[in-house]
Amino acid sequence: MAHNKVQPLEKGDVYFFYRPRVQEKDPKDLSDMQRFYLVLSTGDKYRLLVIGPKRLPEPEASGQRRYWGFVDMVSEDPKAITDALGPTPYDTKTRDQRQQPAGEGVYQILRHGNHTHLVFELELPEESGPVQDAFHLEREASYIISVKNPQADGPQAAGLPGEDEAEFPKNLMDVFQGHRFANVDPPEFLDHEGIEFVLISASADIDRELGIELDTEKETLETAELFKDLKLDKDKKLVEPLLQGHWK
Repeated sequence: MAHNKVQPLEKGDVYFFYRPRVQEKDPKDLSDMQRFYLVLSTGDKYRLLVIGPKRLPEPEASGQRRYWGFVDMVSEDPKAITDALGPTPYDTKTRDQRQQPAGEGVYQILRHGNHTHLVFELELPEESGPVQDAFHLEREASYIISVKNPQADGPQAAGLPGEDEAEFPKNLMDVFQGHRFANVDPPEFLDHEGIEFVLISASADIDRELGIELDTEKETLETAELFKDLKLDKDKKLVEPLLQGHWK
């Protein structure tokens, strides 16, 4: 594979969260989940992404898994993301029903030949457990990522209602050239709430596939970027899934 055609477009920290179903106090598997999220943080911008099937496609099943998602929130204020990850208004009797962290790592968006990739590598937990297995959250993964033209029809039962879809400025709409999908190039496509995207499984070995290594660090509870960046409390219910990979 021509690794010299790989060009980084964006990099930052990535955090993975899951929300149990309302009043589900003892989640154990995917059937107990309401939503699965990614937070992409560049340090001065935060994006909250929702994965429709509530888990990632298996990265090693190259080209065989396609999962849709959408950008739920974009903010320069991490508190806006933290508030969105907190309990919902109807959780007044179960205030612990906020999103739980499933992992922390680093990510890059890359141009590779005629397509774009979202790649990541986990820093926490050090060893994966049942939580990560449930969401197909591998130690590292590469996905081909593309964005949907909001003016194009999509498959029924997939994506967002038309009134909730993103509206792009002309310079981004021109990238589509009338096609249903476009590469995430520039990454500013993801700065628009309501944009729909598709992840296609590519590889569970970034170096072998793309010839790159991500700049990871050894993290602990004290150094975890997730808590510092999003200002989350380090209570036991948040720590256990993130550090040990076990359900809270």
